[in-house]
Amino acid sequence: MTFTTLPRSRALGGPRTVRPVSAVNGCLKAASDKSCSHRALIFSALANGISQIKDLLESDDVLATARALVQLGAGIERLSPGAWKVIGRDIWTSPSEPLDLGNSGTGARLLMGAAGRFNLTAMFVGDQSLSSRPMARVLNPLSQMGVKSEAAEGGRLPITLTGQVRLKTLDYTMPVASAQVKSAIVLAGLGAEGETSVREPRATRNHTEIMAPIYGADLDVECADKDQIIRVRGGGTLTPANVSIPGDPSSAAFPIAAALVTGSSTVTVTGVMTNSTRFGLYDVLKAMGANLTFIPAGERCGEPLMDITATSGPLKGVHVPPDIAPTMIDEYPILAVIAAFADGMTVMTGLEELRAKESDRLAASAALLDANGVKVELEDNSLTVYGCGARNVPGGGTVETHHDHRLAMSALVMGCGAKNPITVDDVAMIATSYPDFFTHMTALGVQISHAQ
Repeated sequence: MTFTTLPRSRALGGPRTVRPVSAVNGCLKAASDKSCSHRALIFSALANGISQIKDLLESDDVLATARALVQLGAGIERLSPGAWKVIGRDIWTSPSEPLDLGNSGTGARLLMGAAGRFNLTAMFVGDQSLSSRPMARVLNPLSQMGVKSEAAEGGRLPITLTGQVRLKTLDYTMPVASAQVKSAIVLAGLGAEGETSVREPRATRNHTEIMAPIYGADLDVECADKDQIIRVRGGGTLTPANVSIPGDPSSAAFPIAAALVTGSSTVTVTGVMTNSTRFGLYDVLKAMGANLTFIPAGERCGEPLMDITATSGPLKGVHVPPDIAPTMIDEYPILAVIAAFADGMTVMTGLEELRAKESDRLAASAALLDANGVKVELEDNSLTVYGCGARNVPGGGTVETHHDHRLAMSALVMGCGAKNPITVDDVAMIATSYPDFFTHMTALGVQISHAQ
């Protein structure tokens, strides 16, 4: 069994400054989706045999999941850029060293569910940011299925998890909207004796439900009243598959936003996944009057694709309802930036889940705008942005990223259309999700340099 090690980061750390430009223009292939990349690796490692993955996102987060899977017994080989072979096993074993998931909440939580169905013990560790994130939301339902765990104070990493074969089934109603928790339960349910159900009062991203049947899982989804119910039947054997990863709508949001906030700009991003549980930002942008066009571009891994073109133009403030939050939970920082360039007030509500991301992403998004002269109001679970209008965002600030990749990228996009340069304190974490960010943005004409 082999694993080809890649550099942990393709972007150097430290501060960067982005200077205003008159326009950004060009066409990019969308970066591969991070959520689907994690899941393809995990399902391939659970299937007994050889799977092939094309266009895998080679970000730090995804590579951390790959390394952990090798420690658990899978064989993984990088054949060429984006092309990977996974030799899966239907029995995982205890790793000899802790599983270091770095900054990856998706990798940590999904692997807890997947590993919990085997007779093994594994310690999960991560970086400072991941170690501050809540894990009890995963450990609690897993414990009801028979998985044992010992966690640091507050149910956080480091966590020692002990799984077992033939887990108990579970009928679980989600107390918070979290695709990671749902997926962990589904992955554990593959090893339960009977049917495990997860009930979602608010639908979250459904990549696990779409991908699982591709690997032979016995899973179905039912809508009952206002709930969505995912049922998985354990005891079967997953089969290898060859899959291609679709483009990431979350990463595509950054070059698209750059076009929307910078005058005389047109940017096209090709092959973007348009899964309805991930597409809320684009619905909000259309409501703001954004000039967006969508052209169908086929399908990958059961997910529909679009080529999206964004052209600069006037934007208006809107009210973003709370029920859309699960479909754009990662996009609120960049939406807040776009709202700063709109005319009028944008009100975003139902954002409590942003408090439990890589940073307190709600407070940090407000601080990002405030540091650059944009009036904001922050309440417990809401953010109000008072738009400055096109080309009227003052800029000139330095943004604390709090080790959060989406805050860093959002601030750098803001600098494209602001009146004055914007600096971020560190960019190393951008490689966790979008390792080609600097290459892509530079190709569009964005001017990013080392801060002086």
